[in-house]
Amino acid sequence: MERVTIEKMVFGGQGMGRLADGPIAFVWNALPGEEVEIEVIKKKHGYREGIARTILQPSVDRIEPLEPGSYLSTSPWQMMTFEAEQRYKTEMAREAFAKLGHIEFQALPIEGDASALYGYRNKIEFSFFTETRESPLQLCFYARGSHQKIAVEGSALAEPIINEVAHRVLDWLIAQKINRLDLKTLIVRSNGQGQAIAALFVKETLDVDVYPELTGQFKGFQIYYSNPKSPASVPTDLLYSQGDDFLLVDIQSVTMRCGLLSFFQVNQPIFAKTLTDIQTFLGPQQHIVDVYSGVGSIGLTLASKAASVTLVESNSEACAYARQNVALNKFTNVSVVEATAERVVEEIVGDRMIILDPPRAGVHTDVIDRLLEVLPPKIAYLSCNISTQARDIQLLLGSYKIVHAALYNYFPRTPHVESLVFLERR
Repeated sequence: MERVTIEKMVFGGQGMGRLADGPIAFVWNALPGEEVEIEVIKKKHGYREGIARTILQPSVDRIEPLEPGSYLSTSPWQMMTFEAEQRYKTEMAREAFAKLGHIEFQALPIEGDASALYGYRNKIEFSFFTETRESPLQLCFYARGSHQKIAVEGSALAEPIINEVAHRVLDWLIAQKINRLDLKTLIVRSNGQGQAIAALFVKETLDVDVYPELTGQFKGFQIYYSNPKSPASVPTDLLYSQGDDFLLVDIQSVTMRCGLLSFFQVNQPIFAKTLTDIQTFLGPQQHIVDVYSGVGSIGLTLASKAASVTLVESNSEACAYARQNVALNKFTNVSVVEATAERVVEEIVGDRMIILDPPRAGVHTDVIDRLLEVLPPKIAYLSCNISTQARDIQLLLGSYKIVHAALYNYFPRTPHVESLVFLERR
């Protein structure tokens, strides 16, 4: 164990301090002002990563985590007050914008709900664990910073139906005496309305005749073979399917179909507040291009008040659901373009309002170049990665000005935060 005093929180979610022999230490389970003893889990040139195992001088912001045995795996900020979480997220975001985009915010409000810190996630991926060959199968997560598995009953972050369905599948696996080594992961998705679907990813075909029974809440179950050489649970072959492979999600008076692996924001109540802000900024009766649109979760909520909406998305499954969602809501002013954003920059023209909600890698440089070429009047840029968002916005600031920015705490009890920036043409 090594002793360190924590100076501040850093963007990844760890506390930062300096060890006695010089290297910087990035420490989980540590808060600014605390003196802690840490277990070093990674040694790199010039810095260490570790976990605080003993808190010698606790911060006034420290509280008891709800899941003391497993919280570091999924929600490592359970050990601080919500007020501290909001403050640290704001500080980290302002620092990231300043360092990476040279953008200074005097005020950066953050939207969050102190009454809904748990039970908000609509998608969870579980692994499987057995202590011995004879012991029963258990759900598990991986310990932070290692390949060690930690058995869990579920996740406090998940909507309750997710944990219920996970245990229904687990009980079936135990009853069928399925070998853990044949299993990869279990993904369960919910819709905020007490319903869920699940998919089991396996490395070997299962020799079973009985499958989990569906209910009014457990709407669908699939089994996929997934290439064992791939660390991710990616469907290779569909081995079994019953019930639905999608859920219906109601948001902002729009009903959407969403598949198990389709991208959809994990915290629907906070997402709804984000949508209201985007609607207010863009205004009614506009022509809108929603780039990186997924199943249409942003663009379709604007369609009833827009002149037209173009959804641009590269994922085939997401596009299929987007088209279904257009038909389901009887929109006649929405089109879906299936292509990578950089291949259809001609959809971005000077009289369109632009929505950007890219993956963590940020906006493709060809899209940035097109925006600077045709100069749409307004851009709403939503991001889960402030570092790439700051980089992209800096490239636009010669021709655009920031008129508003805000943070949205979609992920309470974790270090993650969503950022929304509104840009207007100069």
